[in-house]
Amino acid sequence: MKSQIELVQGDITDVKVDAIVNAVNCELILGGGVSGAVRRKAGQSVVDECAKIGTIPIGEAVVTGPGALPFQCIIHAASMSLGNWAMEQGVRDCVKNALRRADEKAVKTLAFPAVGTGVAAFPIDRCARIMFSIIHDHLKTGKSGLEKVTIVLADEKKLAIFQEHYKAMPE
Repeated sequence: MKSQIELVQGDITDVKVDAIVNAVNCELILGGGVSGAVRRKAGQSVVDECAKIGTIPIGEAVVTGPGALPFQCIIHAASMSLGNWAMEQGVRDCVKNALRRADEKAVKTLAFPAVGTGVAAFPIDRCARIMFSIIHDHLKTGKSGLEKVTIVLADEKKLAIFQEHYKAMPE
């Protein structure tokens, strides 16, 4: 399972994968951070699709088209409500639901940001533990069609923290 997880530093909208996860608020308003990059690069069609879907519960994930981005789809995972901090259960649930949506869409390669650690202020080390645990458990069932999950970290500090937790993961 560990070999199916990759860590990279960079911009999630530039990664070569089938789909990306957009860490978003439950109002699906694409503001700053990862959502801002998605809004700028994917374009108005994704903003319009999000507006049409409306509000989703914290922890849920929904799918839109990719807009101008070169993906099969974008999975929008809500770890918080607009203007609030992310809480552990919301992070856990949105990672699980993003993986479910990826399987429903037959995605083979998926990229996640460090969910909830930007404007939602969730602690990066807790995020790493949660994400690795959930992704590892999801892949080890053998029922997922995912071949690789890439976690894209925006800076060296976040990458280093995720690398430490990656080393501690079971094989």
